[in-house]
Amino acid sequence: MRSFDEIFAIAADRKGGADALNALLTPPKSEAELAAIADDRWLAAMTRCVFQAGFNWKVVEAMWPGFEAAFDGFDPGRCAMLTDEDFGRLVSDTRIIRNGGKIRSVQENAVFVRALAAEAGGAGRAIAAWPSTDFIGLLDMFKTRGSRLGGTTGQYCLRSLGKDSFILSQSVVDRLIAEGIIDKQPTSKKALAEVQSAFNVWMKQSGRSLTEISRTLAMSL
Repeated sequence: MRSFDEIFAIAADRKGGADALNALLTPPKSEAELAAIADDRWLAAMTRCVFQAGFNWKVVEAMWPGFEAAFDGFDPGRCAMLTDEDFGRLVSDTRIIRNGGKIRSVQENAVFVRALAAEAGGAGRAIAAWPSTDFIGLLDMFKTRGSRLGGTTGQYCLRSLGKDSFILSQSVVDRLIAEGIIDKQPTSKKALAEVQSAFNVWMKQSGRSLTEISRTLAMSL
């Protein structure tokens, strides 16, 4: 496995130099900034990423004001209490994408967000406090306690609100394969642990965040 400096040099060469690459590396939000994000915005981000999965992101973006209206601004209390009558209305609501399973996930993730808030004084506080060195643990928590938040859906959700994160896009996976860390898209706990271990080494070497390292890996190919 190459050092981070070596991979950074490869990416910098592709992007026109170190300064040009650094300009593309946006750091994650601070713990305080994450903790201050309201619970309704966490539920909104979860919903957006669930509906984007396997669908055209531009369509979801264009319809997003309709989603906000249909789900009452993603108030977790209201969304957690959706009734059968509400679901019947929502699956016919032309302001949103009428996918019954994904609509149901809004209620289930509202329950998840409320549980995190009860445990930590806010979903943002719970997520902000999770260490970068165990990001795969956070992903597993999203997968097991949330609804439809496994795989890259949870990764994109956390990245979208600024949590320090890696996204196992095809480019990142290809670089991890090239470095001999994994041999295919990591799905098992063992493979994900190996990915986390590599990122932890690169964080220690570079002093950079998971987010910056992930972006560097993506741009190295």
